[in-house]
Amino acid sequence: MENHGNRERNPAKFDVGGQALIEGVMMRSPFRLAMAVRKPDGDIALEVKEQKPITQKYRFLAWPVIRGIVGLVDSLVVGIQALSHSASLALDEEEEQLTSADIALSILLAVGIAVGLFIALPTFLSSLVDQFISSTFLYNLVEGLIRIGIFLAYLFLIAQMKDIRRVFEYHGAEHKAIFTWENGEELTPQNARKFTTLHPRCGTNWLIIVLIISIFVFSLLGRPGLVMRIVSRVLLIPLVAGLAYEAIKFLSRYQDNRLAYILTLPGLLLQRITTREPDDSQLEVAFAALKGSLGEDVYVAGENRRDS
Repeated sequence: MENHGNRERNPAKFDVGGQALIEGVMMRSPFRLAMAVRKPDGDIALEVKEQKPITQKYRFLAWPVIRGIVGLVDSLVVGIQALSHSASLALDEEEEQLTSADIALSILLAVGIAVGLFIALPTFLSSLVDQFISSTFLYNLVEGLIRIGIFLAYLFLIAQMKDIRRVFEYHGAEHKAIFTWENGEELTPQNARKFTTLHPRCGTNWLIIVLIISIFVFSLLGRPGLVMRIVSRVLLIPLVAGLAYEAIKFLSRYQDNRLAYILTLPGLLLQRITTREPDDSQLEVAFAALKGSLGEDVYVAGENRRDS
């Protein structure tokens, strides 16, 4: 789940997070979760749920670092549910309700692929040059660069897929909608066009910071054997994720500072892969989700039909 709140320009003084879906966008405020999906007939299906973050129910979960770990797990659960539901709406198919076991299995599968591709593989490849590098930090730097390289190659390859490009266009629409709202402007395609698709608090930025912070954290572990190296890195994923979340929160407070901008620049550049320029119909979907999360009236049936 991405966190896009801007406390300096946003008069509402609260954060809104978003996620691109299959032919749709999900938006989440501290009060509501809203999902808007473009159906095959051109209508926008909008669903709004009153939902408060779990960190508001249990205050200790909002402690620094812990809140980032909680947010990661929550994003995985909510994101998988939303993606499944959006696919059924976009394809106009009857949806099979995901059970807790289905969600758990999906998360385990996603985590398993991520561990294999972005932890085990880079650790193995870097171990091939272990004997040639005496510095522990330099070794972890090499491993980190390999991990970043694999991650970039993965994003570049999936970005060539037509369906993924559509999702990336909705990702761009999500960013433009939030930028428009943060700047206090009316949610119209004309206003949104003025803004970039690159948002400083995008989840893509968080991923890059995770990869960078992992280099320093893993360096503290020394250089155990290959198996222990992989296991220790897996066990430290929650800590690295929590630290990365705090880094994003810190940098967002000083987004007009030149140094903070430089530190967020890698994530912004990466969004040139993970976002695409949306069309007006995609922006309308993002607006519908944003308005729903803010508690505005649900669009009347047929009002938001796409022109044929």
